[in-house]
Amino acid sequence: MSVFSPPTVRIVHSGHTCNVEEERYSERVYTIREGETLELTCLVTGHPRPQIRWTKTAGSVSDRFQDSSVFNETLHIAKIQRHQGGRYYCKAENGLGSPAIKSIRVDVYYLDEPVVTVHQSIGEAKEQFYYERTVFLRCIANSNPPIRYSWYRGRDVLSQGSDKGVEIYEPFFTQGETKILKLKNLRPKDYANYSCIASIRNVCGIADRRVVFRLTNKTAPASIKLLVEDPIVVNPGQTVSLVCITTGGEPTPSLNWTLSSGSLPEKSLMKDGTLTLPAIASEDAGVYSCIASNNVGNPAKKSTTIIVRALKKGRFWITPDPYHNDDNIQIGREVKISCQVEATPPEELQFSWLKNGRALRSSERMVITQTDPDISPGTTNLDIIDLKFTDFGTYTCVASLRGGGIPEISIDVNISSPTVPPNLTVPRGKSPMAVREGETVELECLVSGKPKPIILWSRADKEAPMPDGSMQMESYDGVLRIVNVSREMSGSYRCQTSQYNGFNVKPREAVIELIVHYPPAVEPVWQEVRQGLGRPVAMNCRVLRAHPSRVLRYEWRLGSRLLHAGTFDSRDDTDYTIRSLVREGYGEYTCDIINEVGPGRCTFLVTGKAYPPEFYYDTYNPLWQNRPRVYGYKLQWTQMNPNAVDRIMAYRLGIRQTGQQRWWEQDIPVEGNIQKGELITHNLTELIRPEAYVVRLTPITRFGEGDSSTRVVTYTKCMCYSSFYYCYSMCVMIVFVWLSGFYMYIETSRPRKEGDTARLLSPTFNVAPKNPHSITSPPAYCFSFYYHMYGKHIGKSSDSLQRCKGQSTSDAGPVWSLSGNQGDRWRQAKISIHPTASFQVMFEGIRGPGIEGDIAIDDVTLEEGECPDPPSNRMYQACISMLPFTTCIFLNFHKTFIVPSIFCCMRI
Repeated sequence: MSVFSPPTVRIVHSGHTCNVEEERYSERVYTIREGETLELTCLVTGHPRPQIRWTKTAGSVSDRFQDSSVFNETLHIAKIQRHQGGRYYCKAENGLGSPAIKSIRVDVYYLDEPVVTVHQSIGEAKEQFYYERTVFLRCIANSNPPIRYSWYRGRDVLSQGSDKGVEIYEPFFTQGETKILKLKNLRPKDYANYSCIASIRNVCGIADRRVVFRLTNKTAPASIKLLVEDPIVVNPGQTVSLVCITTGGEPTPSLNWTLSSGSLPEKSLMKDGTLTLPAIASEDAGVYSCIASNNVGNPAKKSTTIIVRALKKGRFWITPDPYHNDDNIQIGREVKISCQVEATPPEELQFSWLKNGRALRSSERMVITQTDPDISPGTTNLDIIDLKFTDFGTYTCVASLRGGGIPEISIDVNISSPTVPPNLTVPRGKSPMAVREGETVELECLVSGKPKPIILWSRADKEAPMPDGSMQMESYDGVLRIVNVSREMSGSYRCQTSQYNGFNVKPREAVIELIVHYPPAVEPVWQEVRQGLGRPVAMNCRVLRAHPSRVLRYEWRLGSRLLHAGTFDSRDDTDYTIRSLVREGYGEYTCDIINEVGPGRCTFLVTGKAYPPEFYYDTYNPLWQNRPRVYGYKLQWTQMNPNAVDRIMAYRLGIRQTGQQRWWEQDIPVEGNIQKGELITHNLTELIRPEAYVVRLTPITRFGEGDSSTRVVTYTKCMCYSSFYYCYSMCVMIVFVWLSGFYMYIETSRPRKEGDTARLLSPTFNVAPKNPHSITSPPAYCFSFYYHMYGKHIGKSSDSLQRCKGQSTSDAGPVWSLSGNQGDRWRQAKISIHPTASFQVMFEGIRGPGIEGDIAIDDVTLEEGECPDPPSNRMYQACISMLPFTTCIFLNFHKTFIVPSIFCCMRI
């Protein structure tokens, strides 16, 4: 019988929850306090073992769950923050059926410190506007859930209608985020201490927050003054101090400095309203603002601009006579030399011109002008009218800032008879350029002219970055050098002259074609083939792309031995087949498909290794032996693809205690053929309590050892009938045990003796009601179950309720107790309980003086509300037999906690 089954999934929680709402038809809501630890565990069943993936949605689009998914059973977030709230999904899939998905919404609760701001109605604003005027005190705080605000004047509670001079309201647009106290026409008694208390009603143990504001007849908004100029122009390296002082305000305002372009420089120092910027640099320039706030009125703000003087990026260009069609410089024609720099501040920029090192002044034939800054800022021009032979020479443009302190920028331009516009050509045989992938190539454009311009390289065939990642690369010698060429770099490249540091004429350009040759790309690059002896093996290698596309030949090899070779016709793939695999045929096969550049290789690993076993995690009652010092474990597994290779003859079992290095090994023989989905069982014995063990299982065939699987076996006192999934259910305490089939009972036969006690402990239940904001009294629950107590030696059965706090318990005590023979029938017990904190339910059965009489329980439920009707006396017929395995009661975490209907009654 196959044990393959699709996944099921359930989310359980631990960590620091304050409340979990179990909603039957919608979602589960997990409430946690900000800063606590969130821990959600995804419990799965299914075989093969499902893969688990956690994801998160909700929040902003950019608020991704750690920008990735978590592939783990347990999601752990330490010190959770408010932005980490949202809906978390656990997805489990094992390739069978549809993936199983469950979700839980995490609601992060928090309460920030409230802030009180004070304002006056705008129409009455004057200098002393808090004397006999209307004042608004606004209290605001960030929170989840919404805040309930309370106002106090001194010790007196202020409420709507309690004082004719006071109004309390919430602005509609704030949706409960603020609370405003309006004081109409201030009276002497209105000058007092006002307290705003923000409360979320102690949800998650978050205490109320209080802020106090003292209103007096001197209360006034902040006012400030800057003791600096605006703007402040400085040289790099200077120390700048910005002084801001308060000129008014009650309470005393706080001062802060900001920079419009972002955060303040790291080296800045601030003390008592003074901001100091040591060794200022160009990047520190910007608008600095002093802001004063005392929560009265609007903050006061004054700003100043710091300008750091600088000169940079000097360049030139030559413009030939625009009245002639050619771009040459000739005697008798006009020529213009332009010079440009970037200056800060631009109004301080000044230029001077030199010819052959001597100062040059503007004249009728040598006209020096400065371009309109709106058209071309920072530009000066030298127009030479009617060029003469004596005008040839070196012209120097000198840029400086008035006041000095900044190094000058000098730009030399040579005007002579060889001064000619640029020309651009591609050398013969340099286009197209063919190169092999991985080599280095140089694309070359020959540039002539004087002065020699800068060459700009870019892609001509598409909008794509250059090899360095930029859209354009500069070259001073006309050569573009590309290292480690890749096939993606094939295409057309454009070289063109730059406008600057040369002639101001139409750019010259040329195009070079680059062709990258590469060997064939093939598939599969690597493939494992598992096969048994005497069976056929077929391998196929296919060409995806190549350049040149013409493929020359192919070669099949086993190791270094040539098996088969040939050339391609119209096909783009080649096959190799082994009719009957022999032991010598195991190994690594390669197929090289070759063009003139080189080979592309397919690799096939032919092996007889068996696939790994797949451990079965849903074993009923895997803890089959439980003695005082040792325990046994029922290890179960199936074999992945058992018929893929030769018959599995045995399994090699390895086991070691966690934390140790030594392995103990033994072989488990296998008789006959293993079927797909067949469940194999082996009992591990004499495991030391409470140690955990690493188990390794390796299949063995004629080929040898196959792939191994490992898992961890952990001892738990919880003797459940299934895997970890059900160990979060109601489980067994130590002394002697409740046995179970489709109900729970205690066996009173030997070695049990009179007075022995068996206990059954439930999970922890939270007492918070569905609405956590309305706790006025402890909630009521109805706890009910059916019991069967029959026989003359019946002892005692009782239920206890214990309150939990951390790992300790308190206030444990019986809430129901019964002893003696109750007859051969099932009876129902109902008990109303009123816990004041999270609690657990414990069943306790005590053995009587003899073996004639067992105690059993069934159909345990826990419902919100008082128990309605008294138990009925209806009887249940007995079951025919007991099942041979053990189980435990499992409680569903919904509004009503109900034991699954798999339980039935018993016959005694």
